Amino acid sequence: MTAHPLRMGVIGCAAIAARRMLPALVAHPATEVAAIASRQEAKARSFTDRFGGEPVEGYDRLLERPDIDAVYVPLPALLHAEWIERALQAGKHVLSEKPLATTRKDAEELLTLAAARDLVLLESFMFLTHSQHAFVQRKVAEGAIGDLRHLTAEFAFPAKAADDIRYRPDVGGGALTDIGVYPIRTALMYLGGELDVLGAWLHVDEDRGVDLGGSALLGSPDGVAAHLTFGMEHSYRSQYALWGSHGRISVRWAYTPPPTHSPLIRIEQQDHVEDITLPPEDQFANVVAAFVARIRQGTPSGLEGESVLAQAALVDDVRARALAVPRSGGARSLLP
Repeated sequence: MTAHPLRMGVIGCAAIAARRMLPALVAHPATEVAAIASRQEAKARSFTDRFGGEPVEGYDRLLERPDIDAVYVPLPALLHAEWIERALQAGKHVLSEKPLATTRKDAEELLTLAAARDLVLLESFMFLTHSQHAFVQRKVAEGAIGDLRHLTAEFAFPAKAADDIRYRPDVGGGALTDIGVYPIRTALMYLGGELDVLGAWLHVDEDRGVDLGGSALLGSPDGVAAHLTFGMEHSYRSQYALWGSHGRISVRWAYTPPPTHSPLIRIEQQDHVEDITLPPEDQFANVVAAFVARIRQGTPSGLEGESVLAQAALVDDVRARALAVPRSGGARSLLP
């Protein structure tokens, strides 16, 4: 007998849900959007009119419903821990927008609770599911650039509207937790989990109380360095590069490629440059597929466990290192 579709509830009517995740949930044959909750019923109804399901006023009321198997949480970062915990306590599997939590301590407690209740808890870090990164990893393992010596990763975009939620410290806004996690996760993907923060810098907007951008220098036990840059006051940039003893490999649109984008991977060597075009891919659809497979078949996802904790720990360390340095003109020094 075919299992019934995974009945999904959505906690919050965020823009990312409407733009990318809800279309992916609707399109997947093994998921069904059963209910969407907002603090205002009218907002919930505006979403269910587009994506189906029943509108629910109040997040608690959605979690009380017996017809919900799992929930997707696209709330602001500072609210993740509270509502993920409530969802797990209610017996629901959880797919959460990144970051899973704003501190390593909270992330560890949530993962422990999920394991204790035999529930799936995944962090929707969609770029990790795109096959362009597995392709690059294979090329590096095959020796395309020799021994890895250095990594650079950059993710930034122009300033948003003044009322954008990223500028609100009361809900966990700021560039580090929203954007800096992408370069940080890239470093973990290629350099492993034993990274040290050697230096960090944050540009803090004192009036808003959030960081608008920053940089970090990480080091691995085997001497490979990672230079990371992120921000929300820049021209758009979304790329990383691995520099080895015999060459360099780069990903031109690393973090937010649309489903129609054909990734371009460039391999540069002393006397040869090769551009490789890969097939387009929908990384949000990949996240949904990974979530379903983890629940139905127990398939490991790469979106849970130790890698999530390592990422959260590095965010803690970058923040602590940057804020420990005396300020000068709203900027915080990169020097330790």
